[in-house]
Amino acid sequence: MTDKPLSNQVALVTGASRGIGAATAQALGTAGAHVILTARTPGGLEEVEEAIHASGGSATIAPMDLAENESVARLAAAIAERWTAIDTLVLNAASLGTLSPVTAMDFKELAAVLTLNVSAQAAMLQAFDPLLRKAQAGKVIGVTSSVGRNPRAYWGMYGASKAAFDNLLLSYGEEVRNLTPIRVAIVDPGATRTKMRARAFPGEDPATLKGPEVVADAIARLAVAGFETGHFERVG
Repeated sequence: MTDKPLSNQVALVTGASRGIGAATAQALGTAGAHVILTARTPGGLEEVEEAIHASGGSATIAPMDLAENESVARLAAAIAERWTAIDTLVLNAASLGTLSPVTAMDFKELAAVLTLNVSAQAAMLQAFDPLLRKAQAGKVIGVTSSVGRNPRAYWGMYGASKAAFDNLLLSYGEEVRNLTPIRVAIVDPGATRTKMRARAFPGEDPATLKGPEVVADAIARLAVAGFETGHFERVG
């Protein structure tokens, strides 16, 4: 990358208060983008914002719960009042849910997981499509999981949500491919040192896992270099 290849661009990262989202926001900020950070926890967002400013970047925080009715539309309206376009949209926010047999799923929890991991993502695409269309080359990068493509025992709730998420993003990509410069990619982080990973694998030594900054660097490279719709990348 050149020093600031994303200068004069705006990026929006969901789930940006910790883990892969926080690291991605910092990587995009380092590359020169003004980064809009959103997540439910204001304290975490403020820490990420401070880190971006300390490294010479710029950022704006927007604490919110993506799963709340109308929150996504309100966010898009507020952003449209200040910026004319969104160049990069990173859809990272997700809920793991409880690992359990399909026959023992709590359906209230299943509905909550599907609301955040699928319905809220559809709302993000719908709300930010106009701003993506105004960018010179709008990019949507979704953060997925291998269980969306490779079913695993006890992971049915999260895996089903990620399979739907992948299909949703790529369907949107195909819809806009020939009408706009917007392109859609999916990144599978693989085993990464995050709180979600620690919850799913409590006996695992986190020192054996790569840090979220490795995934963030891969996402930032895509934001800089571009890609064709349908691009899939697993970070080793």
